[in-house]
Amino acid sequence: MVSKKNPLAEVFGFPIDNLDKEANRYRKNKLCPYNNKVPSCTKDKANDPLGVCSVFDKESIAITCPIRFRQSWLIAEDAANYFFPLNSMWTSLTEVRLNDANGQSAGNIDIVLVSYDDHGKIIDFGSLEIQGVYISGNVRRLFEQYIANPSKNVDLDWSNERNYPLPDYLSSSRKRLAPQLIYKGGILKHWNKKMAVALDNSFFKTLPELPETEEKDADIAWFIYDLIHNQNKNIFELQKIKTLYTNFKKALDKITMPSPGKIGDFITVLQDKLDEKLDNYPPENYTLTDIVNT
Repeated sequence: MVSKKNPLAEVFGFPIDNLDKEANRYRKNKLCPYNNKVPSCTKDKANDPLGVCSVFDKESIAITCPIRFRQSWLIAEDAANYFFPLNSMWTSLTEVRLNDANGQSAGNIDIVLVSYDDHGKIIDFGSLEIQGVYISGNVRRLFEQYIANPSKNVDLDWSNERNYPLPDYLSSSRKRLAPQLIYKGGILKHWNKKMAVALDNSFFKTLPELPETEEKDADIAWFIYDLIHNQNKNIFELQKIKTLYTNFKKALDKITMPSPGKIGDFITVLQDKLDEKLDNYPPENYTLTDIVNT
């Protein structure tokens, strides 16, 4: 494992200190090993991809690319086991558009799992949303410097650089996860269809504690994954570490409703700002007419 002074954990599917032949081939050809829609990485820009799969967050790893969760299609298997009876025939469909009653798009569902009969007719379906973590700071500049010469820059000390890349969990939940649950999840709940959410453990730990329910009564299954380092292969392997079952409305209320602080603390802030404004209030301005008439 490399020093955390360089926040990059994986680039084009491999730890940045993995310099073997296979890892270098993926970096050279800008390939994605995690079942992207095409062999190449397409993150940010198809012709100039930002091939950062994950970054270090202190002692944890934050997955920044949703495609990273597709390793070995573990997430699809976990979701299918929640959605469908044992031994069902199922498959996955990616990036499926979901419309509301007015024909307006509520967004694309990351993965729809469908079960079907011997004739290929759909029996049931469920929605799987994948939530990576937004990054604050400038990760592209660091990525470009590393990828220019991986063997030389693997121990690059980025700790004193401006805009050091850090996971932005708050934006990830409020700007991405919550709206997905409200719009797409609201439609699925109306249809009485189950939903699953896949996210990494570092992100999950920043969410408020969600009220749990029994699996049979749940609307949403939360699949929590982590990246476990395989020292022999020097790769990270996706592993599910926890499953949480929740009611749709209770989970949504918990995520979207902030925990209010004390009103007295806010009044203190207002008072400080008012005092500052009054102390710095500019002197009265007199016009020429005012002076002549005095």
